[in-house]
Amino acid sequence: MNKKTIQSNLMLLLTALIWGVAFVAQSVGMDYVEPFTFNASRNFLAALVLLPVIRLLDRSAARRGEENPEPKKSHGGKWLIFGGYLCGILLAASSGFQQVGIQYTTVGKAGFVTAIYIIIVPLLGIFIGKKVHLNVWISVALAAVGLYLLCMTESLSLGRGDLLVLGCAFCFSLHILVVDTISPHVDGVRMSWLQFLVCGILSGILALLFEKPTLSGILAAWQPILYAGGLSSAVGYTLQIVAQKNTNPVIASLIMSLESVFSALAGWVLLHQELSLRELAGCVIVFCAIILAQLPPRQNTVAPGKFL
Repeated sequence: MNKKTIQSNLMLLLTALIWGVAFVAQSVGMDYVEPFTFNASRNFLAALVLLPVIRLLDRSAARRGEENPEPKKSHGGKWLIFGGYLCGILLAASSGFQQVGIQYTTVGKAGFVTAIYIIIVPLLGIFIGKKVHLNVWISVALAAVGLYLLCMTESLSLGRGDLLVLGCAFCFSLHILVVDTISPHVDGVRMSWLQFLVCGILSGILALLFEKPTLSGILAAWQPILYAGGLSSAVGYTLQIVAQKNTNPVIASLIMSLESVFSALAGWVLLHQELSLRELAGCVIVFCAIILAQLPPRQNTVAPGKFL
Protein backbone atom coordinates (compact mmCIF):
# COMPACT_ATOMS: atom_id res chain seq x y z
CA MET A 1 0.00 0.00 0.00
CA ASN A 2 1.59 3.29 -1.10
CA LYS A 3 1.71 6.55 0.83
CA LYS A 4 -1.09 8.21 -1.18
CA THR A 5 -3.44 5.29 -0.55
CA ILE A 6 -2.72 5.40 3.20
CA GLN A 7 -3.35 9.16 3.28
CA SER A 8 -6.59 8.74 1.32
CA ASN A 9 -7.82 5.99 3.66
CA LEU A 10 -7.08 8.18 6.68
CA MET A 11 -9.05 11.00 5.04
CA LEU A 12 -11.98 8.62 4.54
CA LEU A 13 -11.69 7.55 8.19
CA LEU A 14 -11.99 11.21 9.22
CA THR A 15 -14.98 11.51 6.89
CA ALA A 16 -16.66 8.57 8.62
CA LEU A 17 -16.06 10.20 12.02
CA ILE A 18 -17.60 13.49 10.87
CA TRP A 19 -20.59 11.73 9.33
CA GLY A 20 -21.11 9.56 12.41
CA VAL A 21 -21.44 12.58 14.69
CA ALA A 22 -23.66 14.25 12.06
CA PHE A 23 -26.50 11.84 12.93
CA VAL A 24 -26.92 13.86 16.12
CA ALA A 25 -27.09 17.13 14.17
CA GLN A 26 -29.61 15.70 11.71
CA SER A 27 -31.84 14.45 14.50
CA VAL A 28 -31.74 17.73 16.43
CA GLY A 29 -32.28 19.79 13.27
CA MET A 30 -35.57 18.02 12.60
CA ASP A 31 -36.95 19.59 15.78
CA TYR A 32 -36.95 22.98 14.03
CA VAL A 33 -37.25 22.45 10.27
CA GLU A 34 -38.55 19.83 7.84
CA PRO A 35 -36.29 17.41 5.90
CA PHE A 36 -35.85 19.19 2.55
CA THR A 37 -35.51 22.58 4.22
CA PHE A 38 -32.72 21.15 6.39
CA ASN A 39 -30.98 19.61 3.38
CA ALA A 40 -31.25 22.79 1.30
CA SER A 41 -29.84 24.90 4.15
CA ARG A 42 -26.88 22.61 4.86
CA ASN A 43 -25.91 22.28 1.18
CA PHE A 44 -26.10 26.00 0.42
CA LEU A 45 -23.95 26.60 3.50
CA ALA A 46 -21.48 23.94 2.32
CA ALA A 47 -21.21 25.59 -1.11
CA LEU A 48 -20.66 28.96 0.56
CA VAL A 49 -17.91 27.54 2.80
CA LEU A 50 -16.02 26.10 -0.17
CA LEU A 51 -15.90 29.35 -2.17
CA PRO A 52 -13.04 30.91 -0.15
CA VAL A 53 -11.33 27.50 -0.03
CA ILE A 54 -11.28 27.32 -3.83
CA ARG A 55 -9.92 30.87 -4.02
CA LEU A 56 -7.15 30.10 -1.53
CA LEU A 57 -6.17 26.95 -3.40
CA ASP A 58 -6.02 28.86 -6.68
CA ARG A 59 -3.79 31.51 -5.13
CA SER A 60 -1.55 28.85 -3.65
CA ALA A 61 -1.22 27.14 -7.03
CA ALA A 62 -0.45 30.47 -8.70
CA ARG A 63 2.33 31.19 -6.20
CA ARG A 64 3.87 27.82 -7.03
CA GLY A 65 3.75 28.68 -10.72
CA GLU A 66 1.02 26.15 -11.50
CA GLU A 67 -1.49 28.57 -12.96
CA ASN A 68 -2.89 27.37 -16.30
CA PRO A 69 -3.97 29.81 -19.03
CA GLU A 70 -6.95 27.52 -19.64
CA PRO A 71 -8.45 27.18 -16.13
CA LYS A 72 -11.63 25.42 -17.19
CA LYS A 73 -9.63 22.73 -18.95
CA SER A 74 -7.17 22.35 -16.06
CA HIS A 75 -9.96 21.87 -13.52
CA GLY A 76 -11.79 19.17 -15.50
CA GLY A 77 -13.92 21.01 -18.08
CA LYS A 78 -16.87 18.91 -19.19
CA TRP A 79 -15.95 16.14 -16.76
CA LEU A 80 -16.22 18.61 -13.89
CA ILE A 81 -19.63 19.91 -14.98
CA PHE A 82 -21.00 16.44 -15.70
CA GLY A 83 -19.63 14.98 -12.46
CA GLY A 84 -20.77 17.92 -10.34
CA TYR A 85 -24.33 17.81 -11.68
CA LEU A 86 -24.63 14.03 -11.47
CA CYS A 87 -23.18 13.87 -7.95
CA GLY A 88 -25.46 16.74 -6.91
CA ILE A 89 -28.52 14.87 -8.15
CA LEU A 90 -27.48 11.65 -6.42
CA LEU A 91 -26.61 13.52 -3.23
CA ALA A 92 -30.00 15.24 -3.23
CA ALA A 93 -31.72 11.89 -3.68
CA SER A 94 -29.70 10.03 -1.03
CA SER A 95 -29.88 12.79 1.59
CA GLY A 96 -33.58 13.31 0.89
CA PHE A 97 -34.39 9.63 1.31
CA GLN A 98 -32.39 9.49 4.55
CA GLN A 99 -33.73 12.68 6.08
CA VAL A 100 -37.37 11.78 5.34
CA GLY A 101 -36.96 8.10 6.20
CA ILE A 102 -35.40 8.73 9.59
CA GLN A 103 -38.75 10.18 10.70
CA TYR A 104 -40.44 6.79 10.30
CA THR A 105 -37.84 4.38 11.64
CA THR A 106 -35.46 4.05 14.56
CA VAL A 107 -31.94 5.45 14.48
CA GLY A 108 -30.55 1.92 14.84
CA LYS A 109 -32.36 0.64 11.78
CA ALA A 110 -31.54 3.79 9.81
CA GLY A 111 -27.84 3.37 10.57
CA PHE A 112 -27.80 -0.26 9.50
CA VAL A 113 -29.91 0.15 6.35
CA THR A 114 -27.87 3.18 5.23
CA ALA A 115 -24.64 1.20 5.67
CA ILE A 116 -25.91 -1.46 3.27
CA TYR A 117 -24.10 0.58 0.62
CA ILE A 118 -20.98 -1.42 1.58
CA ILE A 119 -22.70 -4.40 -0.05
CA ILE A 120 -24.40 -2.53 -2.90
CA VAL A 121 -21.15 -0.90 -4.14
CA PRO A 122 -19.33 -4.13 -5.12
CA LEU A 123 -22.55 -5.60 -6.52
CA LEU A 124 -23.06 -2.59 -8.77
CA GLY A 125 -19.38 -2.70 -9.66
CA ILE A 126 -19.85 -6.18 -11.12
CA PHE A 127 -22.42 -4.84 -13.59
CA ILE A 128 -19.92 -2.31 -14.95
CA GLY A 129 -17.16 -4.86 -15.39
CA LYS A 130 -15.34 -4.49 -12.07
CA LYS A 131 -13.97 -7.46 -10.17
CA VAL A 132 -13.50 -7.73 -6.44
CA HIS A 133 -10.89 -9.84 -4.65
CA LEU A 134 -12.01 -12.53 -2.21
CA ASN A 135 -10.68 -10.77 0.92
CA VAL A 136 -12.83 -7.73 0.11
CA TRP A 137 -15.95 -9.91 -0.17
CA ILE A 138 -15.11 -11.46 3.20
CA SER A 139 -14.68 -7.93 4.60
CA VAL A 140 -18.07 -6.92 3.22
CA ALA A 141 -19.70 -9.92 4.91
CA LEU A 142 -17.94 -9.22 8.23
CA ALA A 143 -18.85 -5.54 8.10
CA ALA A 144 -22.50 -6.39 7.44
CA VAL A 145 -22.54 -8.72 10.48
CA GLY A 146 -20.81 -6.10 12.62
CA LEU A 147 -23.22 -3.36 11.62
CA TYR A 148 -26.14 -5.67 12.33
CA LEU A 149 -24.88 -6.31 15.86
CA LEU A 150 -24.17 -2.62 16.36
CA CYS A 151 -27.36 -1.08 15.00
CA MET A 152 -30.17 -3.64 14.96
CA THR A 153 -31.65 -3.75 18.41
CA GLU A 154 -35.12 -4.75 17.18
CA SER A 155 -36.30 -7.52 14.89
CA LEU A 156 -35.37 -6.90 11.26
CA SER A 157 -38.39 -5.70 9.30
CA LEU A 158 -38.59 -3.15 6.52
CA GLY A 159 -41.27 -0.56 7.09
CA ARG A 160 -41.88 2.72 5.25
CA GLY A 161 -38.91 4.45 6.82
CA ASP A 162 -36.61 1.49 6.26
CA LEU A 163 -37.45 1.40 2.55
CA LEU A 164 -36.79 5.13 2.23
CA VAL A 165 -33.40 4.77 3.92
CA LEU A 166 -32.67 1.80 1.65
CA GLY A 167 -33.23 4.21 -1.24
CA CYS A 168 -30.58 6.43 0.38
CA ALA A 169 -28.12 3.51 0.48
CA PHE A 170 -28.68 2.73 -3.19
CA CYS A 171 -28.29 6.35 -4.33
CA PHE A 172 -25.17 6.83 -2.20
CA SER A 173 -23.70 3.65 -3.71
CA LEU A 174 -24.13 5.19 -7.16
CA HIS A 175 -22.57 8.39 -5.80
CA ILE A 176 -19.47 6.47 -4.65
CA LEU A 177 -19.05 4.82 -8.06
CA VAL A 178 -19.52 8.11 -9.93
CA VAL A 179 -16.92 9.79 -7.71
CA ASP A 180 -14.55 6.87 -8.30
CA THR A 181 -14.92 7.25 -12.08
CA ILE A 182 -14.77 11.04 -12.39
CA SER A 183 -12.63 12.32 -9.49
CA PRO A 184 -9.26 11.43 -11.12
CA HIS A 185 -10.10 13.77 -14.02
CA VAL A 186 -11.26 16.87 -12.14
CA ASP A 187 -10.50 19.33 -9.35
CA GLY A 188 -12.12 17.57 -6.38
CA VAL A 189 -12.94 20.72 -4.42
CA ARG A 190 -14.63 22.38 -7.41
CA MET A 191 -16.64 19.25 -8.12
CA SER A 192 -17.69 19.12 -4.47
CA TRP A 193 -18.77 22.78 -4.59
CA LEU A 194 -20.87 22.16 -7.70
CA GLN A 195 -22.57 19.10 -6.23
CA PHE A 196 -23.55 21.07 -3.11
CA LEU A 197 -25.00 23.87 -5.22
CA VAL A 198 -27.03 21.43 -7.33
CA CYS A 199 -28.16 19.49 -4.24
CA GLY A 200 -29.12 22.71 -2.46
CA ILE A 201 -31.19 23.92 -5.41
CA LEU A 202 -33.00 20.60 -5.85
CA SER A 203 -33.66 20.28 -2.10
CA GLY A 204 -34.86 23.89 -2.02
CA ILE A 205 -37.33 23.25 -4.84
CA LEU A 206 -38.70 20.20 -3.00
CA ALA A 207 -38.93 22.25 0.22
CA LEU A 208 -40.98 24.93 -1.51
CA LEU A 209 -43.25 22.32 -3.10
CA PHE A 210 -43.88 20.07 -0.09
CA GLU A 211 -42.93 22.05 3.01
CA LYS A 212 -43.35 25.49 4.54
CA PRO A 213 -39.81 26.72 5.19
CA THR A 214 -39.42 29.74 7.47
CA LEU A 215 -36.41 31.89 8.23
CA SER A 216 -37.15 31.67 11.95
CA GLY A 217 -37.05 27.86 11.81
CA ILE A 218 -33.75 27.87 9.91
CA LEU A 219 -32.21 30.33 12.38
CA ALA A 220 -33.43 28.23 15.31
CA ALA A 221 -31.65 25.22 13.78
CA TRP A 222 -28.41 27.13 13.12
CA GLN A 223 -26.23 24.85 15.23
CA PRO A 224 -27.15 21.51 13.59
CA ILE A 225 -27.19 23.18 10.16
CA LEU A 226 -23.74 24.65 10.83
CA TYR A 227 -22.33 21.23 11.72
CA ALA A 228 -24.13 19.36 8.94
CA GLY A 229 -23.28 21.99 6.32
CA GLY A 230 -19.85 23.14 7.43
CA LEU A 231 -18.38 19.82 8.56
CA SER A 232 -20.49 16.89 7.38
CA SER A 233 -21.03 18.32 3.89
CA ALA A 234 -18.27 20.85 3.11
CA VAL A 235 -15.47 18.91 4.80
CA GLY A 236 -16.80 15.33 4.74
CA TYR A 237 -17.98 15.05 1.13
CA THR A 238 -15.00 17.04 -0.15
CA LEU A 239 -12.62 14.69 1.66
CA GLN A 240 -14.50 11.79 0.08
CA ILE A 241 -14.05 13.12 -3.46
CA VAL A 242 -10.38 14.01 -2.95
CA ALA A 243 -9.56 10.73 -1.18
CA GLN A 244 -11.31 8.47 -3.68
CA LYS A 245 -8.79 9.49 -6.33
CA ASN A 246 -6.27 7.15 -4.72
CA THR A 247 -8.28 4.32 -3.19
CA ASN A 248 -10.58 1.52 -4.23
CA PRO A 249 -14.35 2.31 -4.18
CA VAL A 250 -15.20 -0.90 -2.30
CA ILE A 251 -12.59 -0.18 0.38
CA ALA A 252 -13.78 3.44 0.46
CA SER A 253 -17.34 2.28 1.15
CA LEU A 254 -16.09 -0.05 3.90
CA ILE A 255 -14.16 2.74 5.63
CA MET A 256 -17.03 5.21 5.31
CA SER A 257 -19.42 2.63 6.77
CA LEU A 258 -17.62 3.25 10.06
CA GLU A 259 -19.94 6.24 10.40
CA SER A 260 -22.35 3.86 12.15
CA VAL A 261 -19.64 2.86 14.63
CA PHE A 262 -18.66 6.47 15.27
CA SER A 263 -22.31 7.41 15.67
CA ALA A 264 -22.66 4.86 18.47
CA LEU A 265 -19.38 5.96 20.07
CA ALA A 266 -20.43 9.63 19.87
CA GLY A 267 -23.62 8.76 21.73
CA TRP A 268 -21.55 6.98 24.36
CA VAL A 269 -19.04 9.82 24.85
CA LEU A 270 -21.22 12.91 24.31
CA LEU A 271 -24.61 11.66 25.52
CA HIS A 272 -23.31 9.13 28.07
CA GLN A 273 -25.19 6.28 26.39
CA GLU A 274 -23.57 2.97 27.32
CA LEU A 275 -22.71 0.38 24.69
CA SER A 276 -23.90 -3.16 25.29
CA LEU A 277 -21.61 -6.15 24.79
CA ARG A 278 -23.45 -6.86 21.53
CA GLU A 279 -22.79 -3.34 20.26
CA LEU A 280 -19.14 -3.46 21.31
CA ALA A 281 -18.80 -6.78 19.46
CA GLY A 282 -20.24 -5.10 16.38
CA CYS A 283 -17.63 -2.33 16.62
CA VAL A 284 -14.81 -4.87 16.88
CA ILE A 285 -16.07 -6.90 13.90
CA VAL A 286 -16.41 -3.81 11.69
CA PHE A 287 -12.88 -2.68 12.54
CA CYS A 288 -11.60 -6.19 11.74
CA ALA A 289 -13.37 -6.00 8.38
CA ILE A 290 -11.66 -2.70 7.58
CA ILE A 291 -8.24 -4.11 8.49
CA LEU A 292 -8.82 -7.23 6.38
CA ALA A 293 -9.79 -5.10 3.39
CA GLN A 294 -6.47 -3.27 3.61
CA LEU A 295 -4.37 -6.45 3.41
CA PRO A 296 -2.81 -6.84 -0.05
CA PRO A 297 -3.83 -9.96 -1.96
CA ARG A 298 -1.28 -12.48 -3.15
CA GLN A 299 0.26 -11.27 -6.37
CA ASN A 300 -0.15 -14.59 -8.13
CA THR A 301 -3.89 -14.66 -7.50
CA VAL A 302 -4.82 -11.22 -8.78
CA ALA A 303 -5.66 -10.70 -12.42
CA PRO A 304 -5.04 -7.35 -14.12
CA GLY A 305 -7.86 -4.89 -13.66
CA LYS A 306 -9.11 -6.32 -10.38
CA PHE A 307 -9.84 -4.12 -7.41
CA LEU A 308 -6.91 -3.85 -5.02
